[in-house]
Amino acid sequence: MELRNNKDTFDHVTKKQKLCSSKLNEAMDQTGQEIERALVELQTADANNSHPDHKSLLAELKAKLKDIAHLGQLEGMQKELNVALSKYTKQLEKSFNQDISRAYRNVDFDMHTVDQIIAGHLYRQGLFDIGDCFANEAGVQESAAVKSPFIEMHHILKAIKSLNLDPALKWAAANREQLKQKGSDLELKLLRQQYIEILQKRSRDEALKHARTFLAPFASTHMAEIQKLMACLLWAGKLDSSPYSDLLSPNNWDELSEELTREFCNLLGQPFESPLSMTVAAGVQGLPTLLKLTSVMAGKRQEWLSMKQLPVPVELDREFQFHTVFVCPVSRDQATEENPAMLMPCGHVLCKQSIMKLSKGNTKSFKCPYCPTAVDSVQCKQLYF
Repeated sequence: MELRNNKDTFDHVTKKQKLCSSKLNEAMDQTGQEIERALVELQTADANNSHPDHKSLLAELKAKLKDIAHLGQLEGMQKELNVALSKYTKQLEKSFNQDISRAYRNVDFDMHTVDQIIAGHLYRQGLFDIGDCFANEAGVQESAAVKSPFIEMHHILKAIKSLNLDPALKWAAANREQLKQKGSDLELKLLRQQYIEILQKRSRDEALKHARTFLAPFASTHMAEIQKLMACLLWAGKLDSSPYSDLLSPNNWDELSEELTREFCNLLGQPFESPLSMTVAAGVQGLPTLLKLTSVMAGKRQEWLSMKQLPVPVELDREFQFHTVFVCPVSRDQATEENPAMLMPCGHVLCKQSIMKLSKGNTKSFKCPYCPTAVDSVQCKQLYF
């Protein structure tokens, strides 16, 4: 919400600035035109040996200039811009210069697990020396098992960056069955890129030989793709001006690197994004809500620190939602196997424990908290997400 407000305020300042600049430039252009017109009149009169009234011409010019660039109007527009800019600066200071330690709660962490996550993040980023140093100082010896696969992954990515697909193809071939089970066509994409490189930099015959040897096995499942690649043979040497010029885009190499990273991590049982990065990003997004909550509860500091559950939801984007979660609107508890979500006859959903409390342990019917329907607990059905 605060980021949206900052953007709206920025857009307002930008609009004021553009309007002020436009009006000022317009006034300057008109001023220049009137001065040039007055000079032409004076020069024409001198050329014709007439005797113009210079004082009246200058007085007329002064009056026109005053109407064009009314000083009070320009000053008013500049003042409005300054006020808007001042408000925007204060809003930025309020949004970004906050004491975020106010949102801190003393939560017990398994520091060994946290150290493992940090070491894994460093290895994932290719910072192997720093990762080793951290692991040794933190005593995370088991992180060495995580390091080895990421060394291989970064070796492959470095080769792709150098336009060398051999290490990537070797890895894809070694893991062909696992990739196939996951529905991945990474190997075909790598072979396709290699085929295009051969067609562009070597010869048509070599590209055809490569296709017969490596691409033919994919014909039964990717016939349309193979036909497209065969059509490229007709455009050898001028593929950049063909209907298939998109195959030469440098973005294809970046996409290959990203997909290989995704599949590599997938086979390792690791998420594509670093858990540490995702945690920090989610924390940053939820921080404004927590800061606002601490401000509201400023007089109840101790209560805030001892809370087991936040009184308000912290909304996060879909990228941070990894599985379906149901939170009971009555108790604010998250559904679990012991306390599942239950569908009432009226269509509303509560957690089982809330229904038990409302029905006094299944002894009586109760009124739905969200509509006037009378509900019998035996009619409620468990929901499976």
